[in-house]
Amino acid sequence: MARLTLTFCICAALFAHVSGFATGFVDIRSTCSSSATSATRTKLAMTKTLYGSQGSRSPLCNWGASELGVPIKMGDLLMNPHPFGQIPCLVDEDCGATVFESGAILTYLYTITDTGDDKKRMASILSWIAWANASLDPICFLETPEGKVYDTGLKKPSKRIDTLDAILSGQEFLVDGGFSTADVAVASYLLYVPQFFRGIDLSRWPNLVRYMKDCASREAYGQAFGSQVQNYLVQSLDAMKPGDDSKKKRFGVF
Repeated sequence: MARLTLTFCICAALFAHVSGFATGFVDIRSTCSSSATSATRTKLAMTKTLYGSQGSRSPLCNWGASELGVPIKMGDLLMNPHPFGQIPCLVDEDCGATVFESGAILTYLYTITDTGDDKKRMASILSWIAWANASLDPICFLETPEGKVYDTGLKKPSKRIDTLDAILSGQEFLVDGGFSTADVAVASYLLYVPQFFRGIDLSRWPNLVRYMKDCASREAYGQAFGSQVQNYLVQSLDAMKPGDDSKKKRFGVF
């Protein structure tokens, strides 16, 4: 239900932006950027505070903010304003907005930043962010009814991942025009899989593996997740190339 709610909210934000209707999400963007000019909107004057930890999904928010050029600081978890006490949670002191759930935070950071994207590219980026949370998450992480992750669906064939692999066979990143917040959302979930399920072999999807390695190799990814995680992922993904059995054995990929 939470994923469906997030998807609905993001789609509503997209519809409002494209059609020009003044929904609450668009109002937030207007309010938070009212004191900044178009030329400086990517470096908003006031600080944004992220409440999270390295062992949660908050690093993907750090990654997204870094790629967008939005400065953020880490907040004291004892002061976390998340209504359920969870992380990540973002507070934008520029307008007093509080945003929780990683997908919503990425959407918020993207929509308040002057990226110069036209409506077509914006529509694609917001759609991929929603897809990552609503469709990719339950593939990457299989959960018990109580919400505890017990395995990953990427150990078995997946038609949706087959489709994603086919899409990536003809393009470097998800959206025309180069790397975007869409890639932060999708690649973050994909890269959590070899990080937490070590030894998994994703070589049945060679284009996906190439894409994951390219994203994990980015400087901002290493800054957000740490160089140790970055180096492990780049090396393990490199070992998943078809026909390289020596590297597969070295990194426990079978």
